Amino acid sequence: MLGEVMVLLNETEFERWFRQAEQTLRSAEHDAVGGFWNWACFKAEQAAQFAVKGLLRALGEPAFGHALTQLLAHLTCIGISVPQHLHQAGRELEREYIPTRYADSYPSGSPYEFYDAMRAQQALALSRQILDFVWEVFRHARNAGATEGTATGAD
Repeated sequence: MLGEVMVLLNETEFERWFRQAEQTLRSAEHDAVGGFWNWACFKAEQAAQFAVKGLLRALGEPAFGHALTQLLAHLTCIGISVPQHLHQAGRELEREYIPTRYADSYPSGSPYEFYDAMRAQQALALSRQILDFVWEVFRHARNAGATEGTATGAD
């Protein structure tokens, strides 16, 4: 998963981003139950983005922008083996970033009219897959001794 990558792991930075990712995903789940499917899809994308950004930052890497596909590719570039199905999940979720919120994304109507429970559930499931993967990479890095000299955020 981490290959030969040995880095200082900033657990505090990871935890603050990952907690936000989990809270955002819970909010998305509530939106889905309430029928706010476009917001559930958007928040599912955001949750995945927060999780990946948190992992990158914990590893001392830059994590800017809003392209989930590029953030996942950055993980690959630094030696983390991201399964192909998660790259695909990132592509699917990235499609939810703009059209879920902007009325001019569609020729007529409002964004909420183009979303349904099935699409929301798919986005939630894809986001959960990415969060689970990010958590496993973090856990593996921590357990593999990558935390020797761990940065705690206090420095």
